[in-house]
Amino acid sequence: MKYKPHQYQEYATERILDTNYIALLLEMGLGKTVSTLTAIDRLLNDYFDAARVLVIAPLRVADDTWAREVEKWDHLQHLRISKVLGSVGARRKALKSEADIYVINRENVEWLVSEYGNRWPFDTVVIDELSSFKNSNSKRFRALRRVRPMMKRVIGLTGTPAPNSLMDLWPQIYLLDQGERLGKTITGFRDRYFNPGARSGHVVYEWKQKKEAEQRIYEAISDIAVSMKAEDWLELPERIDRIVPVKLSQEARELYKKLERDLLLEYVDADVVANTAAVLSNKLRQMASGAVYDEDRGVKEIHKAKLDALEDIIEAAQGKPVMVFYDFKHSFERIQQRFPQARTLRKGKDGNEDIRAWNNDEIPLLLLHPKSAGHGLNLQESSSQTIVWYDQIWSLEEDQQANARVHRQGQTRRIVVMRLVAEGTMDQETVDALERKATGQNELMEAVKARIQKVRGA
Repeated sequence: MKYKPHQYQEYATERILDTNYIALLLEMGLGKTVSTLTAIDRLLNDYFDAARVLVIAPLRVADDTWAREVEKWDHLQHLRISKVLGSVGARRKALKSEADIYVINRENVEWLVSEYGNRWPFDTVVIDELSSFKNSNSKRFRALRRVRPMMKRVIGLTGTPAPNSLMDLWPQIYLLDQGERLGKTITGFRDRYFNPGARSGHVVYEWKQKKEAEQRIYEAISDIAVSMKAEDWLELPERIDRIVPVKLSQEARELYKKLERDLLLEYVDADVVANTAAVLSNKLRQMASGAVYDEDRGVKEIHKAKLDALEDIIEAAQGKPVMVFYDFKHSFERIQQRFPQARTLRKGKDGNEDIRAWNNDEIPLLLLHPKSAGHGLNLQESSSQTIVWYDQIWSLEEDQQANARVHRQGQTRRIVVMRLVAEGTMDQETVDALERKATGQNELMEAVKARIQKVRGA
């Protein structure tokens, strides 16, 4: 296919070429992969400013998306891609093969760093979904930090740079500029921009932004962060978000309140126990969805209200496919039991066949977990117009990425996102928390948004 880039894609490619380390905060559907590949091709073959390129990505994206984009576009088909995936032996063989771009999943970053040590060979590194390095204590961040000085260029790609708070930004920006803008340590970053809030002894559980911290952070990173929002550049069909209230039976409400109050539900075979606040929160979310794990990992069913609500939605879809996101395994199993026609995405080549089947309306009900289906999947070609969140989740990043599998460039139909919210439960608090997080992230995206027309007109 002949590549005819949009103006924003040309701008993104130019910024990569002009900036040795850059964060492209491109919302889903803006074609960040082809824009980046176009820049890599020029760096390799026109400017001779890159010799060995590494792409770090989520597993499914590493296995499929980058190679598929190379095959799709005429101007990129000469690029050779080696997938550093699978067993240790397979990975080592892939690293020894002649290629222009080596693609590895983020879980194997630590292994790759230990494999090369001070002989790190990649002068250009692309981190697809930069926000997956938002935890400064994670092994993958620490490993990449060790070899960062040996990289000439770093390109960070994400549509959700601050899924929880601005605290998430420090590790991501550090991997770009090695602490030049936001400080060399997370401690220094916190001291500069945040005040300690809730604590237990010397342990701080909450950090509150100082006055004008947001503006100062935005200004500090504005020269290496380019933000683009899909609504500014794409004529996407309407997306409607709906809360579907789910009323629980009196018995289910009483069980819910009992666990909330007593931290215990007694059963003959195995009890349901919540001995910490985190466990309680998780158990209450499970109960809101209709079942809960006991101490022996058995499943205690609480109600069928959400299954009934989902049945109504499927019937109202009038034969069109419906996509359902779940968080708990017991939700998946209970949905499959009620709706035998439900399918999920398998791994590897079987998963690619499932994607084809979904896009050709051969799967009437698709069940997806946001962690495994959040990145790199193009599922917008089916006639489906309905996304259902059966379980409510805390992660803004997973929520936005998952919804963007359907509501993205190439979609021609109006999309309705429905959230099944059990009344008087943690579901409502979870949805409210997502809305608050979205507000903070939107402010960041606006603050560093690329003013392309202004730049071009200067």
